[in-house]
Amino acid sequence: MSAVENTQPPLDLGTERTIMAADRTLMAWIRTALSMFSFGFTIYKVLDTMAAGGTLARSDSPRIVALVLAGIGISAIAIGAIEYWTTLAGLRRTEQFHIGRPVLAIALVMFLCGLALFIGIATRIV
Repeated sequence: MSAVENTQPPLDLGTERTIMAADRTLMAWIRTALSMFSFGFTIYKVLDTMAAGGTLARSDSPRIVALVLAGIGISAIAIGAIEYWTTLAGLRRTEQFHIGRPVLAIALVMFLCGLALFIGIATRIV
C-alpha cells in the first residue's frame, strides 16, 4: 500500500462526465444572468440619463426595465442552481463524491451580487 490512500472510490466515467456537464450548464446559467445584470445596469444608466434630460415620457421607465432584467438574472441563477443541485443529488444516490463544487459557490456569489444590484436599483442607491 502506498503512503497516500484514496479515501473515495473512483468515479464511474459516465458519472464524472455528467458532473462536468452539470458544471458547464450551471456556468451557462451564470453567464446568462451576468449578461442580464450588465445589460440591465447599462440600460438603467442610459435611460436614466435620457429621463433626466426630459427625452422620456415616463421618468420611472429606466428603473422598471432594469428591475425586470435584474430579476430575470436572479431567477436564472436560482433556476440553474436548483437544476444543478437536483442533478448532483440524483447522482449522489449511486456514486459517492464531494458535492461542494466551486461552480456552486460562484453561483451563490453571483446571486448575492444580483440581489444587491436589484435592491440598489429599487432603492435608487446605484
